[in-house]
Amino acid sequence: MMNINNQKILAMEKRYRTNFINCLSGFKSINLVGTISQERVTNLAPVSSVIHVGANPPLMGMLIRPNTVPRNTLENIMTTGQWSLNHITEDFYKAAHHCSARYAKNISEFEQSGLTEEYLSLHCPYVKEASVKIGLTLKERIDIEVNGTHFLIGEVQEVVLPEDTISEDGFIDLELCKTITVSGLDKYHRTASIDRLPYAKVRDESLKEQSS
Repeated sequence: MMNINNQKILAMEKRYRTNFINCLSGFKSINLVGTISQERVTNLAPVSSVIHVGANPPLMGMLIRPNTVPRNTLENIMTTGQWSLNHITEDFYKAAHHCSARYAKNISEFEQSGLTEEYLSLHCPYVKEASVKIGLTLKERIDIEVNGTHFLIGEVQEVVLPEDTISEDGFIDLELCKTITVSGLDKYHRTASIDRLPYAKVRDESLKEQSS
């Protein structure tokens, strides 16, 4: 086994270190974030840092890199207060990956990637080809001082997904939705279910935490 300490990490070449650290958290979700500018130019960006924040109200969080260079996604969300999350499937992952290219602000990644704009009840664009589409409105922005990143919290306003993919208890079968995942920045994966386990309970009541 290798033991790589902080000093060795900081001494790594920049691109090497970026790939290395991006792999450490394991497999991640990958979404195309759809936004539109004040000038009505649409934007698509692949983001692998989306997390669940809470269920009541329904909140999701998304980390955006520092805006030391133009960040059209961040600018558009701060202007309109809305964005879409679109699950990526194997059918269009190469087109989705192309959206990470650094196009000028007045160029739409929809046009360059060949993906199709779709509009639902919000004013932000969705990816028509996506199996799962989530519309959010901005509730809070947290600027993280330690590295200049930005954490955006949005409230879920609408969800579109295939029929018969939600179980009786609300569980969404992402494999039926054909959702894929990513490791690092650029390796895409199919998923295979192992099991779904019941809610975990303490085996011995004497070991159970007592509420105050």
